[in-house]
Amino acid sequence: MRTRLAVVLGAVCCLIAAGGEEISQRAKKLQFSSIVLDTHDDTTQRLFSKDYDFGKRNAAGHVDIPRMREGGMNAIFFSIWIDGRIVGPEAVQKALDQIDAVHENVKKYSKDMVFARTAADVRRAHAQGKIAALMGVEGGHMIGNDIRVLRIFGDLGVRYMTLSHFYNNEWADSSTDKPAHDGLTNFGKEIVREMNRQGIMVDISHVSDKTFYDALEVSKAPLIASHSSCRALCNHVRDMSDDMIKALAAKGGVIQINYEKSFIDQAYKDASDRETGGVTKSMGDLTKACNNDEACIGREMAKAEKKLTDEGKLPHVSWERIIDHIDHAVKLVGADHVGLGSDFDGASMPEGMEDCSKLPKITDALLRKGYSESDVKKILGENTLRVMEQVERVSREMQAQ
Repeated sequence: MRTRLAVVLGAVCCLIAAGGEEISQRAKKLQFSSIVLDTHDDTTQRLFSKDYDFGKRNAAGHVDIPRMREGGMNAIFFSIWIDGRIVGPEAVQKALDQIDAVHENVKKYSKDMVFARTAADVRRAHAQGKIAALMGVEGGHMIGNDIRVLRIFGDLGVRYMTLSHFYNNEWADSSTDKPAHDGLTNFGKEIVREMNRQGIMVDISHVSDKTFYDALEVSKAPLIASHSSCRALCNHVRDMSDDMIKALAAKGGVIQINYEKSFIDQAYKDASDRETGGVTKSMGDLTKACNNDEACIGREMAKAEKKLTDEGKLPHVSWERIIDHIDHAVKLVGADHVGLGSDFDGASMPEGMEDCSKLPKITDALLRKGYSESDVKKILGENTLRVMEQVERVSREMQAQ
């Protein structure tokens, strides 16, 4: 009897293993045949370091061409970022410097990359086996309160702008600052309208809840949350409430899930707040110590996090928490409104998602949860491309008027 039971159990285990292997092969095939678009990577800051080469595998950081190829990530939004307390002409100049650095690196590695301005450009790059490079400006303070600069950014290929960053600007409130405008000012609303006209996606990651609802009301096109997660699972002001996610989806928008530990795990967030004094204080301290270099901020954040984790002061966080947030958003609003916005090179990654080469784990996990291949493709990139296409259509209609 025991022998027969052992044989049966062995057979069952073999079937389970075979099933798991089958899904793994399916995941690999799906990952490397799909458009895998990450809407937020702070890798741009690294382009200015003499120790970093985007075309080579780097020991530090999260993104470079070899690891993108290894992980099947074939479309990337380079984040254009400077500290929100830098304003005026200096902010504009620093943004232009980063935009130029992206263009120059795309030219330098033209065998692997091509610059993309439209969803069609991304699809064309994929058909050619190349990585599509796109840009998003992370913070409206970089237009220097001049709507003409927004148009210049659009001409240079910027395809989304986050309305605010860590601090309020002169026309939009941030989620991590004290309210100053009750959301968007009249000028802020005009900025949203001009973004619609220029075909620039409105990004509401980092904004206050009131700013989000103001932008949602004003915009004629769907919005994105380029790197946010779900507040229901981790009560962080940078995450979106269920009501916000529903409102975003109702207008056709997409929430791109952020992988930062403190955005996806409540226990980690609570412990981190105790140890660092909260997100406002810790970010301010790091920004000052790193002289406004976000790549440095990411590195120092990771070092501090590792030290505190090794000391047992911070809990371990598994990459599977990313899946929890994806799944929560899908159950809430459907697979048509969820995407990926890692915050690679600007945040502290959970264990098992150390860099972009690990991305196939997400596809594998979603298939194992019973997601259809069609829905997984949407999450990997098709949803963001659909929003881009809708934004492009609104732009054409407005310019034709």
